Amino acid sequence: MDSKAIFIDVLRGSGRDGIDDLIEYLEAETDFFTAPASTRHHGAVPGGLVIHSLAVLENLTKLSQTFEFVVHPSSLTITALLHDLCKANYYKASLRNVKNESTGEWEKQPYYLIEDQFPLGHGEKSAILAMQFISLSAEELLAIRWHMGAWDDAAQGYSGRQCLNVALTKNWLVGALHMADTAATYFDNK
Repeated sequence: MDSKAIFIDVLRGSGRDGIDDLIEYLEAETDFFTAPASTRHHGAVPGGLVIHSLAVLENLTKLSQTFEFVVHPSSLTITALLHDLCKANYYKASLRNVKNESTGEWEKQPYYLIEDQFPLGHGEKSAILAMQFISLSAEELLAIRWHMGAWDDAAQGYSGRQCLNVALTKNWLVGALHMADTAATYFDNK
């Protein structure tokens, strides 16, 4: 089974009301299943976003088992698979000139540039897009919203840091999703 089919099967397995409408939206109105996960770092390939999201779910599941967190399995699925929903319709494939170090000649190389069609932020955008189709618990909403942890631009200011700190303190899923995402980003391909 390919990554898209696995993603859809696992997401549908959450049993969440509205999930089929969300899947239909992802297939018909977005590039989610062909999008990269980033411009040049983790998953900067077609379909990288789906592969990254599945890796986050695997890591989040391991964390919840290791630390014996009590959570409904659908919350793990929803938060991990939808945390980067904001990256649908976000990247555009392009070409740029890169100097070949061996020959010294300029060559056209593919790369992704950001062309955000709905500029609403990162974690908050993912949560808002998901909530157009499914309900999120308070814990799921906070985890998706703050999955970037201190890397989130909002956390750079005093009030944002305070919000993040309270979210981390009240809800283990916030920190766990951030760690699972970080591991999928920096460690999984090493």
